[in-house]
Order: sequence, then C-alpha cells, then structure tokens
Amino acid sequence: MMQAYREAQKAFEEDEVPVGCVIVKDGKIIARAHNRKEKKNCALFHAEIECIRNAARKLDNWNLKGCEIYVTLEPCMMCTGALINSRIDRIIYGCEDPKGGALVSNIRLQDIRLLNHYPEIQGGIMEKECSDLLKNFFKNKR
Repeated sequence: MMQAYREAQKAFEEDEVPVGCVIVKDGKIIARAHNRKEKKNCALFHAEIECIRNAARKLDNWNLKGCEIYVTLEPCMMCTGALINSRIDRIIYGCEDPKGGALVSNIRLQDIRLLNHYPEIQGGIMEKECSDLLKNFFKNKR
C-alpha cells in the first residue's frame, strides 16, 4: 500500500485527486498509476483504469488472474467494473469513499447477483494516511 500511496502523492503534486494504485503479481509490482483525469481531460483516466492497462500490457493478457490491486481509495463503479472484467483476484484499498465507492460504501459488490467474477475485498489499509491526503487536497481546493 505504501507504493500506491506514493502514486497518490504524485497525483496530489500534479493537482489531481490523490488516488494511486499498484498491481502485484507473485509478490512483485507489475504496474502502477495515479489519477490523471485533469491532465488528460478525460474522465477515464482514473488510477485503477490506467493500472489495469499497464498490467495487461506487461502480461500481454487482459486477464489479470493471479494479481491483486492496492488502491488508496475504494474504487468507483467504473473502476470496480473494470476490475471485475479484468478478473483481478483481490482488491485492497485504503479508505472508503462515501460518495462514490462501489465495493462497500454505496454499492455492495458481493450483493450483486450473477456476476462472473467476485474478487476478494479488503479495506482499511493505511486508512488514515490515505484519508488525510484526500482531505488535505480538497481543503486546499476550497
């Protein structure tokens, strides 16, 4: 999670919402990314989407079975869908997102019937640090 947090710090420095993530396979980081929505002027440039693309390129395969993602903020609906479709085994996140979270906060992923894949979910890792970084970002914006 510390590496994902470092990615979030990069986003903070670039005046992007500070969310970062890494994808790990066999104990090694194979992809990393942070939000670049403002820089790319496109709503698709969430950290998770970029990280999935980078991991798929690295593995030369869209199927990320055997991988886990560490992300500083609970993924949104778009990113959760992409994580399900990529068949990632495990999602580990820092803090919950009461406005947009789609794992446990607003939508409980495990309650959606008939999905073809259900990743393991673990939250609250480095929760305070991840939450504080986001709070500081938005405090500076106001």
